[in-house]
Amino acid sequence: MIDAAGGPLLAMTAMAFGLVVGSFLNVVIHRLPEGRSIAYPGSHCPACEAPIAPWDNVPLLSYVLLRGRCRQCRVHISVRYPLVELLTGCLFVLVLWRFGPAWQAPLYMIFAAGLLTAAAIDLDHQIIPDEISLGGLALGMIAVPGVQAWAGASYTEALAHSALGAVVGGGTLWVVAFLHARVSVATGRQFVHWPGEGESLPRPSEADYWLWFPGLGLGDVKLLAMIGAFLGPMGVLQTIVVASAVGLVVGVAWAALIRSWRSPFGFAPAIAMGAIVAMFAPIRDWSSFL
Repeated sequence: MIDAAGGPLLAMTAMAFGLVVGSFLNVVIHRLPEGRSIAYPGSHCPACEAPIAPWDNVPLLSYVLLRGRCRQCRVHISVRYPLVELLTGCLFVLVLWRFGPAWQAPLYMIFAAGLLTAAAIDLDHQIIPDEISLGGLALGMIAVPGVQAWAGASYTEALAHSALGAVVGGGTLWVVAFLHARVSVATGRQFVHWPGEGESLPRPSEADYWLWFPGLGLGDVKLLAMIGAFLGPMGVLQTIVVASAVGLVVGVAWAALIRSWRSPFGFAPAIAMGAIVAMFAPIRDWSSFL
């Protein structure tokens, strides 16, 4: 937690830093799924491809001053850009409030930024890039135990906690997906995208038998492993419970909106929401309300 004396200044700093990071996340969200460089070329209008001047690239402020339009071609700029910036800023302030001005804060700011990026990309493309999930898993396994050891905890216990969280997170969802695939095959259920037109069902001797599932991508499994590395076994289990509830509500609403039960949608936004709830309101803190 942050003290009252330096709280406002630290919060404003975290918000400003989050807005800048959010602007960068917009680039990652737009380019990473397409395999494009996130460093070159510089920011430009997606419609007319005119370079965006530095004074037109100030988070939130530029969007307001330009009234949500490109200065050159006047095409409307998606509200997602300032929304991602604002969400990142708010998440960074919440992380600072949760962990205080300690080494945990920047680490979990990166974690929150990764969750937001994965959710946005999955929402658009129904994929979660390995750069985010596996990269985040590696960071969690290395940095989280290190930071906890720096704060006085046992490094061995902290490492075991992160490792167990990763196994529980990824393993739980993998078991659910694997059993769902086997039951689907046994009962003759068919899916639009699985196994695919002209493709046969995978056999136990093939890797796809263990890694390719209907209705659930392996990216979700890897994302939950990453979350487990950061939040531990109880945190990732809480994430799964919250994500399942959110996913059910969103799935029913989406099906009702498009009037179809067969249209796929990304599960990462629900997972990200569950992880954020688990990070800021972990089950161990609920005892004070009971």
